[in-house]
Amino acid sequence: MPELPEVETVRRELEPWLSGRTIRDARRVEAPPGPKYHGLERARGQRIEAVSRLGKFIVMPLSGGHELIVHLGMTGVLSPDATMSHVRVRLDLADGQALYFKDPRRFGRFMVLAPGERTRLPTLAAIGPEPLEPGFTPALLGAGLARATSAVKAVLLGQKAVAGVGNIYADEALFRAGIHPETPASSLSKARIKRLHEAIVFVLEAGLSDGGTTLSDYRRVDGTSGEHAAALLVYGREGQPCARCGGALERIIVGQRSTTYCRRCQR
Repeated sequence: MPELPEVETVRRELEPWLSGRTIRDARRVEAPPGPKYHGLERARGQRIEAVSRLGKFIVMPLSGGHELIVHLGMTGVLSPDATMSHVRVRLDLADGQALYFKDPRRFGRFMVLAPGERTRLPTLAAIGPEPLEPGFTPALLGAGLARATSAVKAVLLGQKAVAGVGNIYADEALFRAGIHPETPASSLSKARIKRLHEAIVFVLEAGLSDGGTTLSDYRRVDGTSGEHAAALLVYGREGQPCARCGGALERIIVGQRSTTYCRRCQR
């Protein structure tokens, strides 16, 4: 599933093209009515004021007070390419151009919400601090972790302690910080929280500089892949040698998610 570096890459590529443009029409294509495509008709005639991001969500404030919100899910792609298959939503702009939302597995969302309707998306309504903003400090991360006794990997995925971190970058950050993914979040010392904070920022910035991580479906707006997969140290490398100690990396399940780590380096 696209995480902060992938979603931010898409946002940066869309922002100069979409901001200030007026939406002529928004409609479902090859998609049944349902909550994942809520309120599309509300976007008609409204101007896109900005293209911003909260965690893994792309948020576009509209001139009429609504918000156009996109979650890429596992397989979502936003592109002006009209030849794409599995298109679920088409956004027609007043100048004749269009934006398409491709989503083969239909886990994504493309919604237009009225003020106060973010409760339709519980994760967005309770989103945690943005890790690449100046206000994200070790103390702020520590406060979020202190409220949870579950495994630190599961807490990172929950989005309340920090926004935008998913399975890939959680594994990478925990490895760099030398923290076992099953460690109870509330048990981490200030020193370990500081290392984890530094590791989270590092792996997200590295992923962003490479245009994100493409393992299967993620694509940038122009259709190209992210290039960060080659830099991953643990994620998806079960059985391969650890980059630090040479021991074989292992895979376990934490919070119902596959997790790769080094038994020696992450005690």
